[in-house]
Amino acid sequence: MYSLLRPALFALDPERAHDLTLASLSRVGALLGPGSVPEARPIERMGLRFNNPIGLAAGLDKDATAYDGLARLGFGFIEVGTVTPLAQPGNAKPRMFRLPESDAVINRMGFNNHGLAALLDRVSQRRYSGVLGINLGKNKDTPAELASSDYVKGLEAVHKAADYVTVNLSSPNTPGLRDLQLGAALDELMNTLSQARARLADRDGLQTPLLVKLAPDLANEDLDAMADQLIASGVDGIIATNTTIVRSAVQGQRHADEAGGLSGAPVYERALEVIQRLRARLGNEVTLVGVGGIDSPERAIERLNAGADLIQLYTGLIYQGPGLVKRCIRALQTDPLVAGLSSVQG
Repeated sequence: MYSLLRPALFALDPERAHDLTLASLSRVGALLGPGSVPEARPIERMGLRFNNPIGLAAGLDKDATAYDGLARLGFGFIEVGTVTPLAQPGNAKPRMFRLPESDAVINRMGFNNHGLAALLDRVSQRRYSGVLGINLGKNKDTPAELASSDYVKGLEAVHKAADYVTVNLSSPNTPGLRDLQLGAALDELMNTLSQARARLADRDGLQTPLLVKLAPDLANEDLDAMADQLIASGVDGIIATNTTIVRSAVQGQRHADEAGGLSGAPVYERALEVIQRLRARLGNEVTLVGVGGIDSPERAIERLNAGADLIQLYTGLIYQGPGLVKRCIRALQTDPLVAGLSSVQG
């Protein structure tokens, strides 16, 4: 059915199509509820049980308006956000562009969202029984040297509401954000968050898992250094990767020169390399979430076999449709490489 609907959706401005899709899913969720979470290669990581390892990446449902409807697609976990302490409109429109020759998207949304209070109000009404993550960012007007205060505000607000929390340091669309990924800036941020986590654990009687989302554009040496810093700070997981600013794979295509982050099929190979490198360096203790260019069951399985514990979809849904989720789940239920794994991994 999606093959029949896609031409009509692609005739619309990408952001308009996105908003209409979310509104439809929100209505579906309100009417029918989230449904049950299909089981396929269940896995336990970070003290959480995932009925299946197929998740929704942050960015699609920034304000948690449609996660019950999205849950009906079969996701084992859903990540909402990126959310900032204060509501903000994001960058000027147009700010999302399709590159259909490469099954890719460029966006420079700029963390447009309704703010923490609105998101928490919606999350408090959740019916979805799967794992729910909340992705945190900083407000555009917050100077980089004060970024840790925004992340601490976010962590304090969502600590009890989220099953896990992601710190987004890798969007290319907020000035100065990616500078927080390296060196002294990263150490300072993670030390501040570690202290906040300790306080919140005492306050709430639990410690919500903390993940950090990385960019694919780091040099391998910087990637290694960042991974070591993150593990030393006590993070529970790493999400690899965010969008890229590299355009070599889409040169000459319409919209290829637009500013923003490129997602979809062109990111696949680098995102795969990053997962393989992180797993080899960090061993099996840290949870790795693979995202970037996963647009088929074969690619989903390849990312899992490369070392990802969990995977996330986004741009693949735009080009392949919502049925991609259940096609991946069916593949996990029948693939002989997956069948040989323990049914529940610790």
